[in-house]
Amino acid sequence: MMKTQTVKQVKVHSLVKIALLAAIASIVMYAEFMIPMMPVFLKMDLSEIPILIGTFALGPAAGVVIELIKNLVHMPSTSTSFIGEIANFFVGIAFIIPAGYIYRAKKNRNGAILGLVAGTICMTTFASILNYFVLIPLYQTVLGLPMDAIIGMGTKANAAIVDLKTLIVFAFIPFNLLKSIIISTVTLFIYKKLSPILHK
Repeated sequence: MMKTQTVKQVKVHSLVKIALLAAIASIVMYAEFMIPMMPVFLKMDLSEIPILIGTFALGPAAGVVIELIKNLVHMPSTSTSFIGEIANFFVGIAFIIPAGYIYRAKKNRNGAILGLVAGTICMTTFASILNYFVLIPLYQTVLGLPMDAIIGMGTKANAAIVDLKTLIVFAFIPFNLLKSIIISTVTLFIYKKLSPILHK
């Protein structure tokens, strides 16, 4: 009986932590900002920081749940017919899953760094492929945005962007690399300070 109660308490505590981190991530996602020399539709947000912290503390499955809740919270206010939120979810888990599994196998600073590097590579690669083959065609079909208009927004920010391939190379790849590096750096700096609280 005592053991059952302890297991239930652990589950409740984990759910509370997941809910709290999801709430923080949802709020942080609203604080998006533009990056110079990037198209206006690429806006930076740092909501992956609380999700990564949750992933390191509670495991990759918890990180996926936090990522999902964050995007579900944002769906009612979407202006992209849910495309942006679905993309954010899949790109986010491409980052947190490799980072989380590597850190779980090697729970020290080197493991965290290795996981974050792997997550950065996976996220940047996956986001590039997803945008090229799926998301940009979806924006054209669902939102009626012509390819010329999408490329034009890129050209306005960076004259080197003249077609879809250069949009990926000069916008999506550097954007996701920069985002991953910022998120990884902040996570490395604050995780150990928050870890004792999350493991109570």
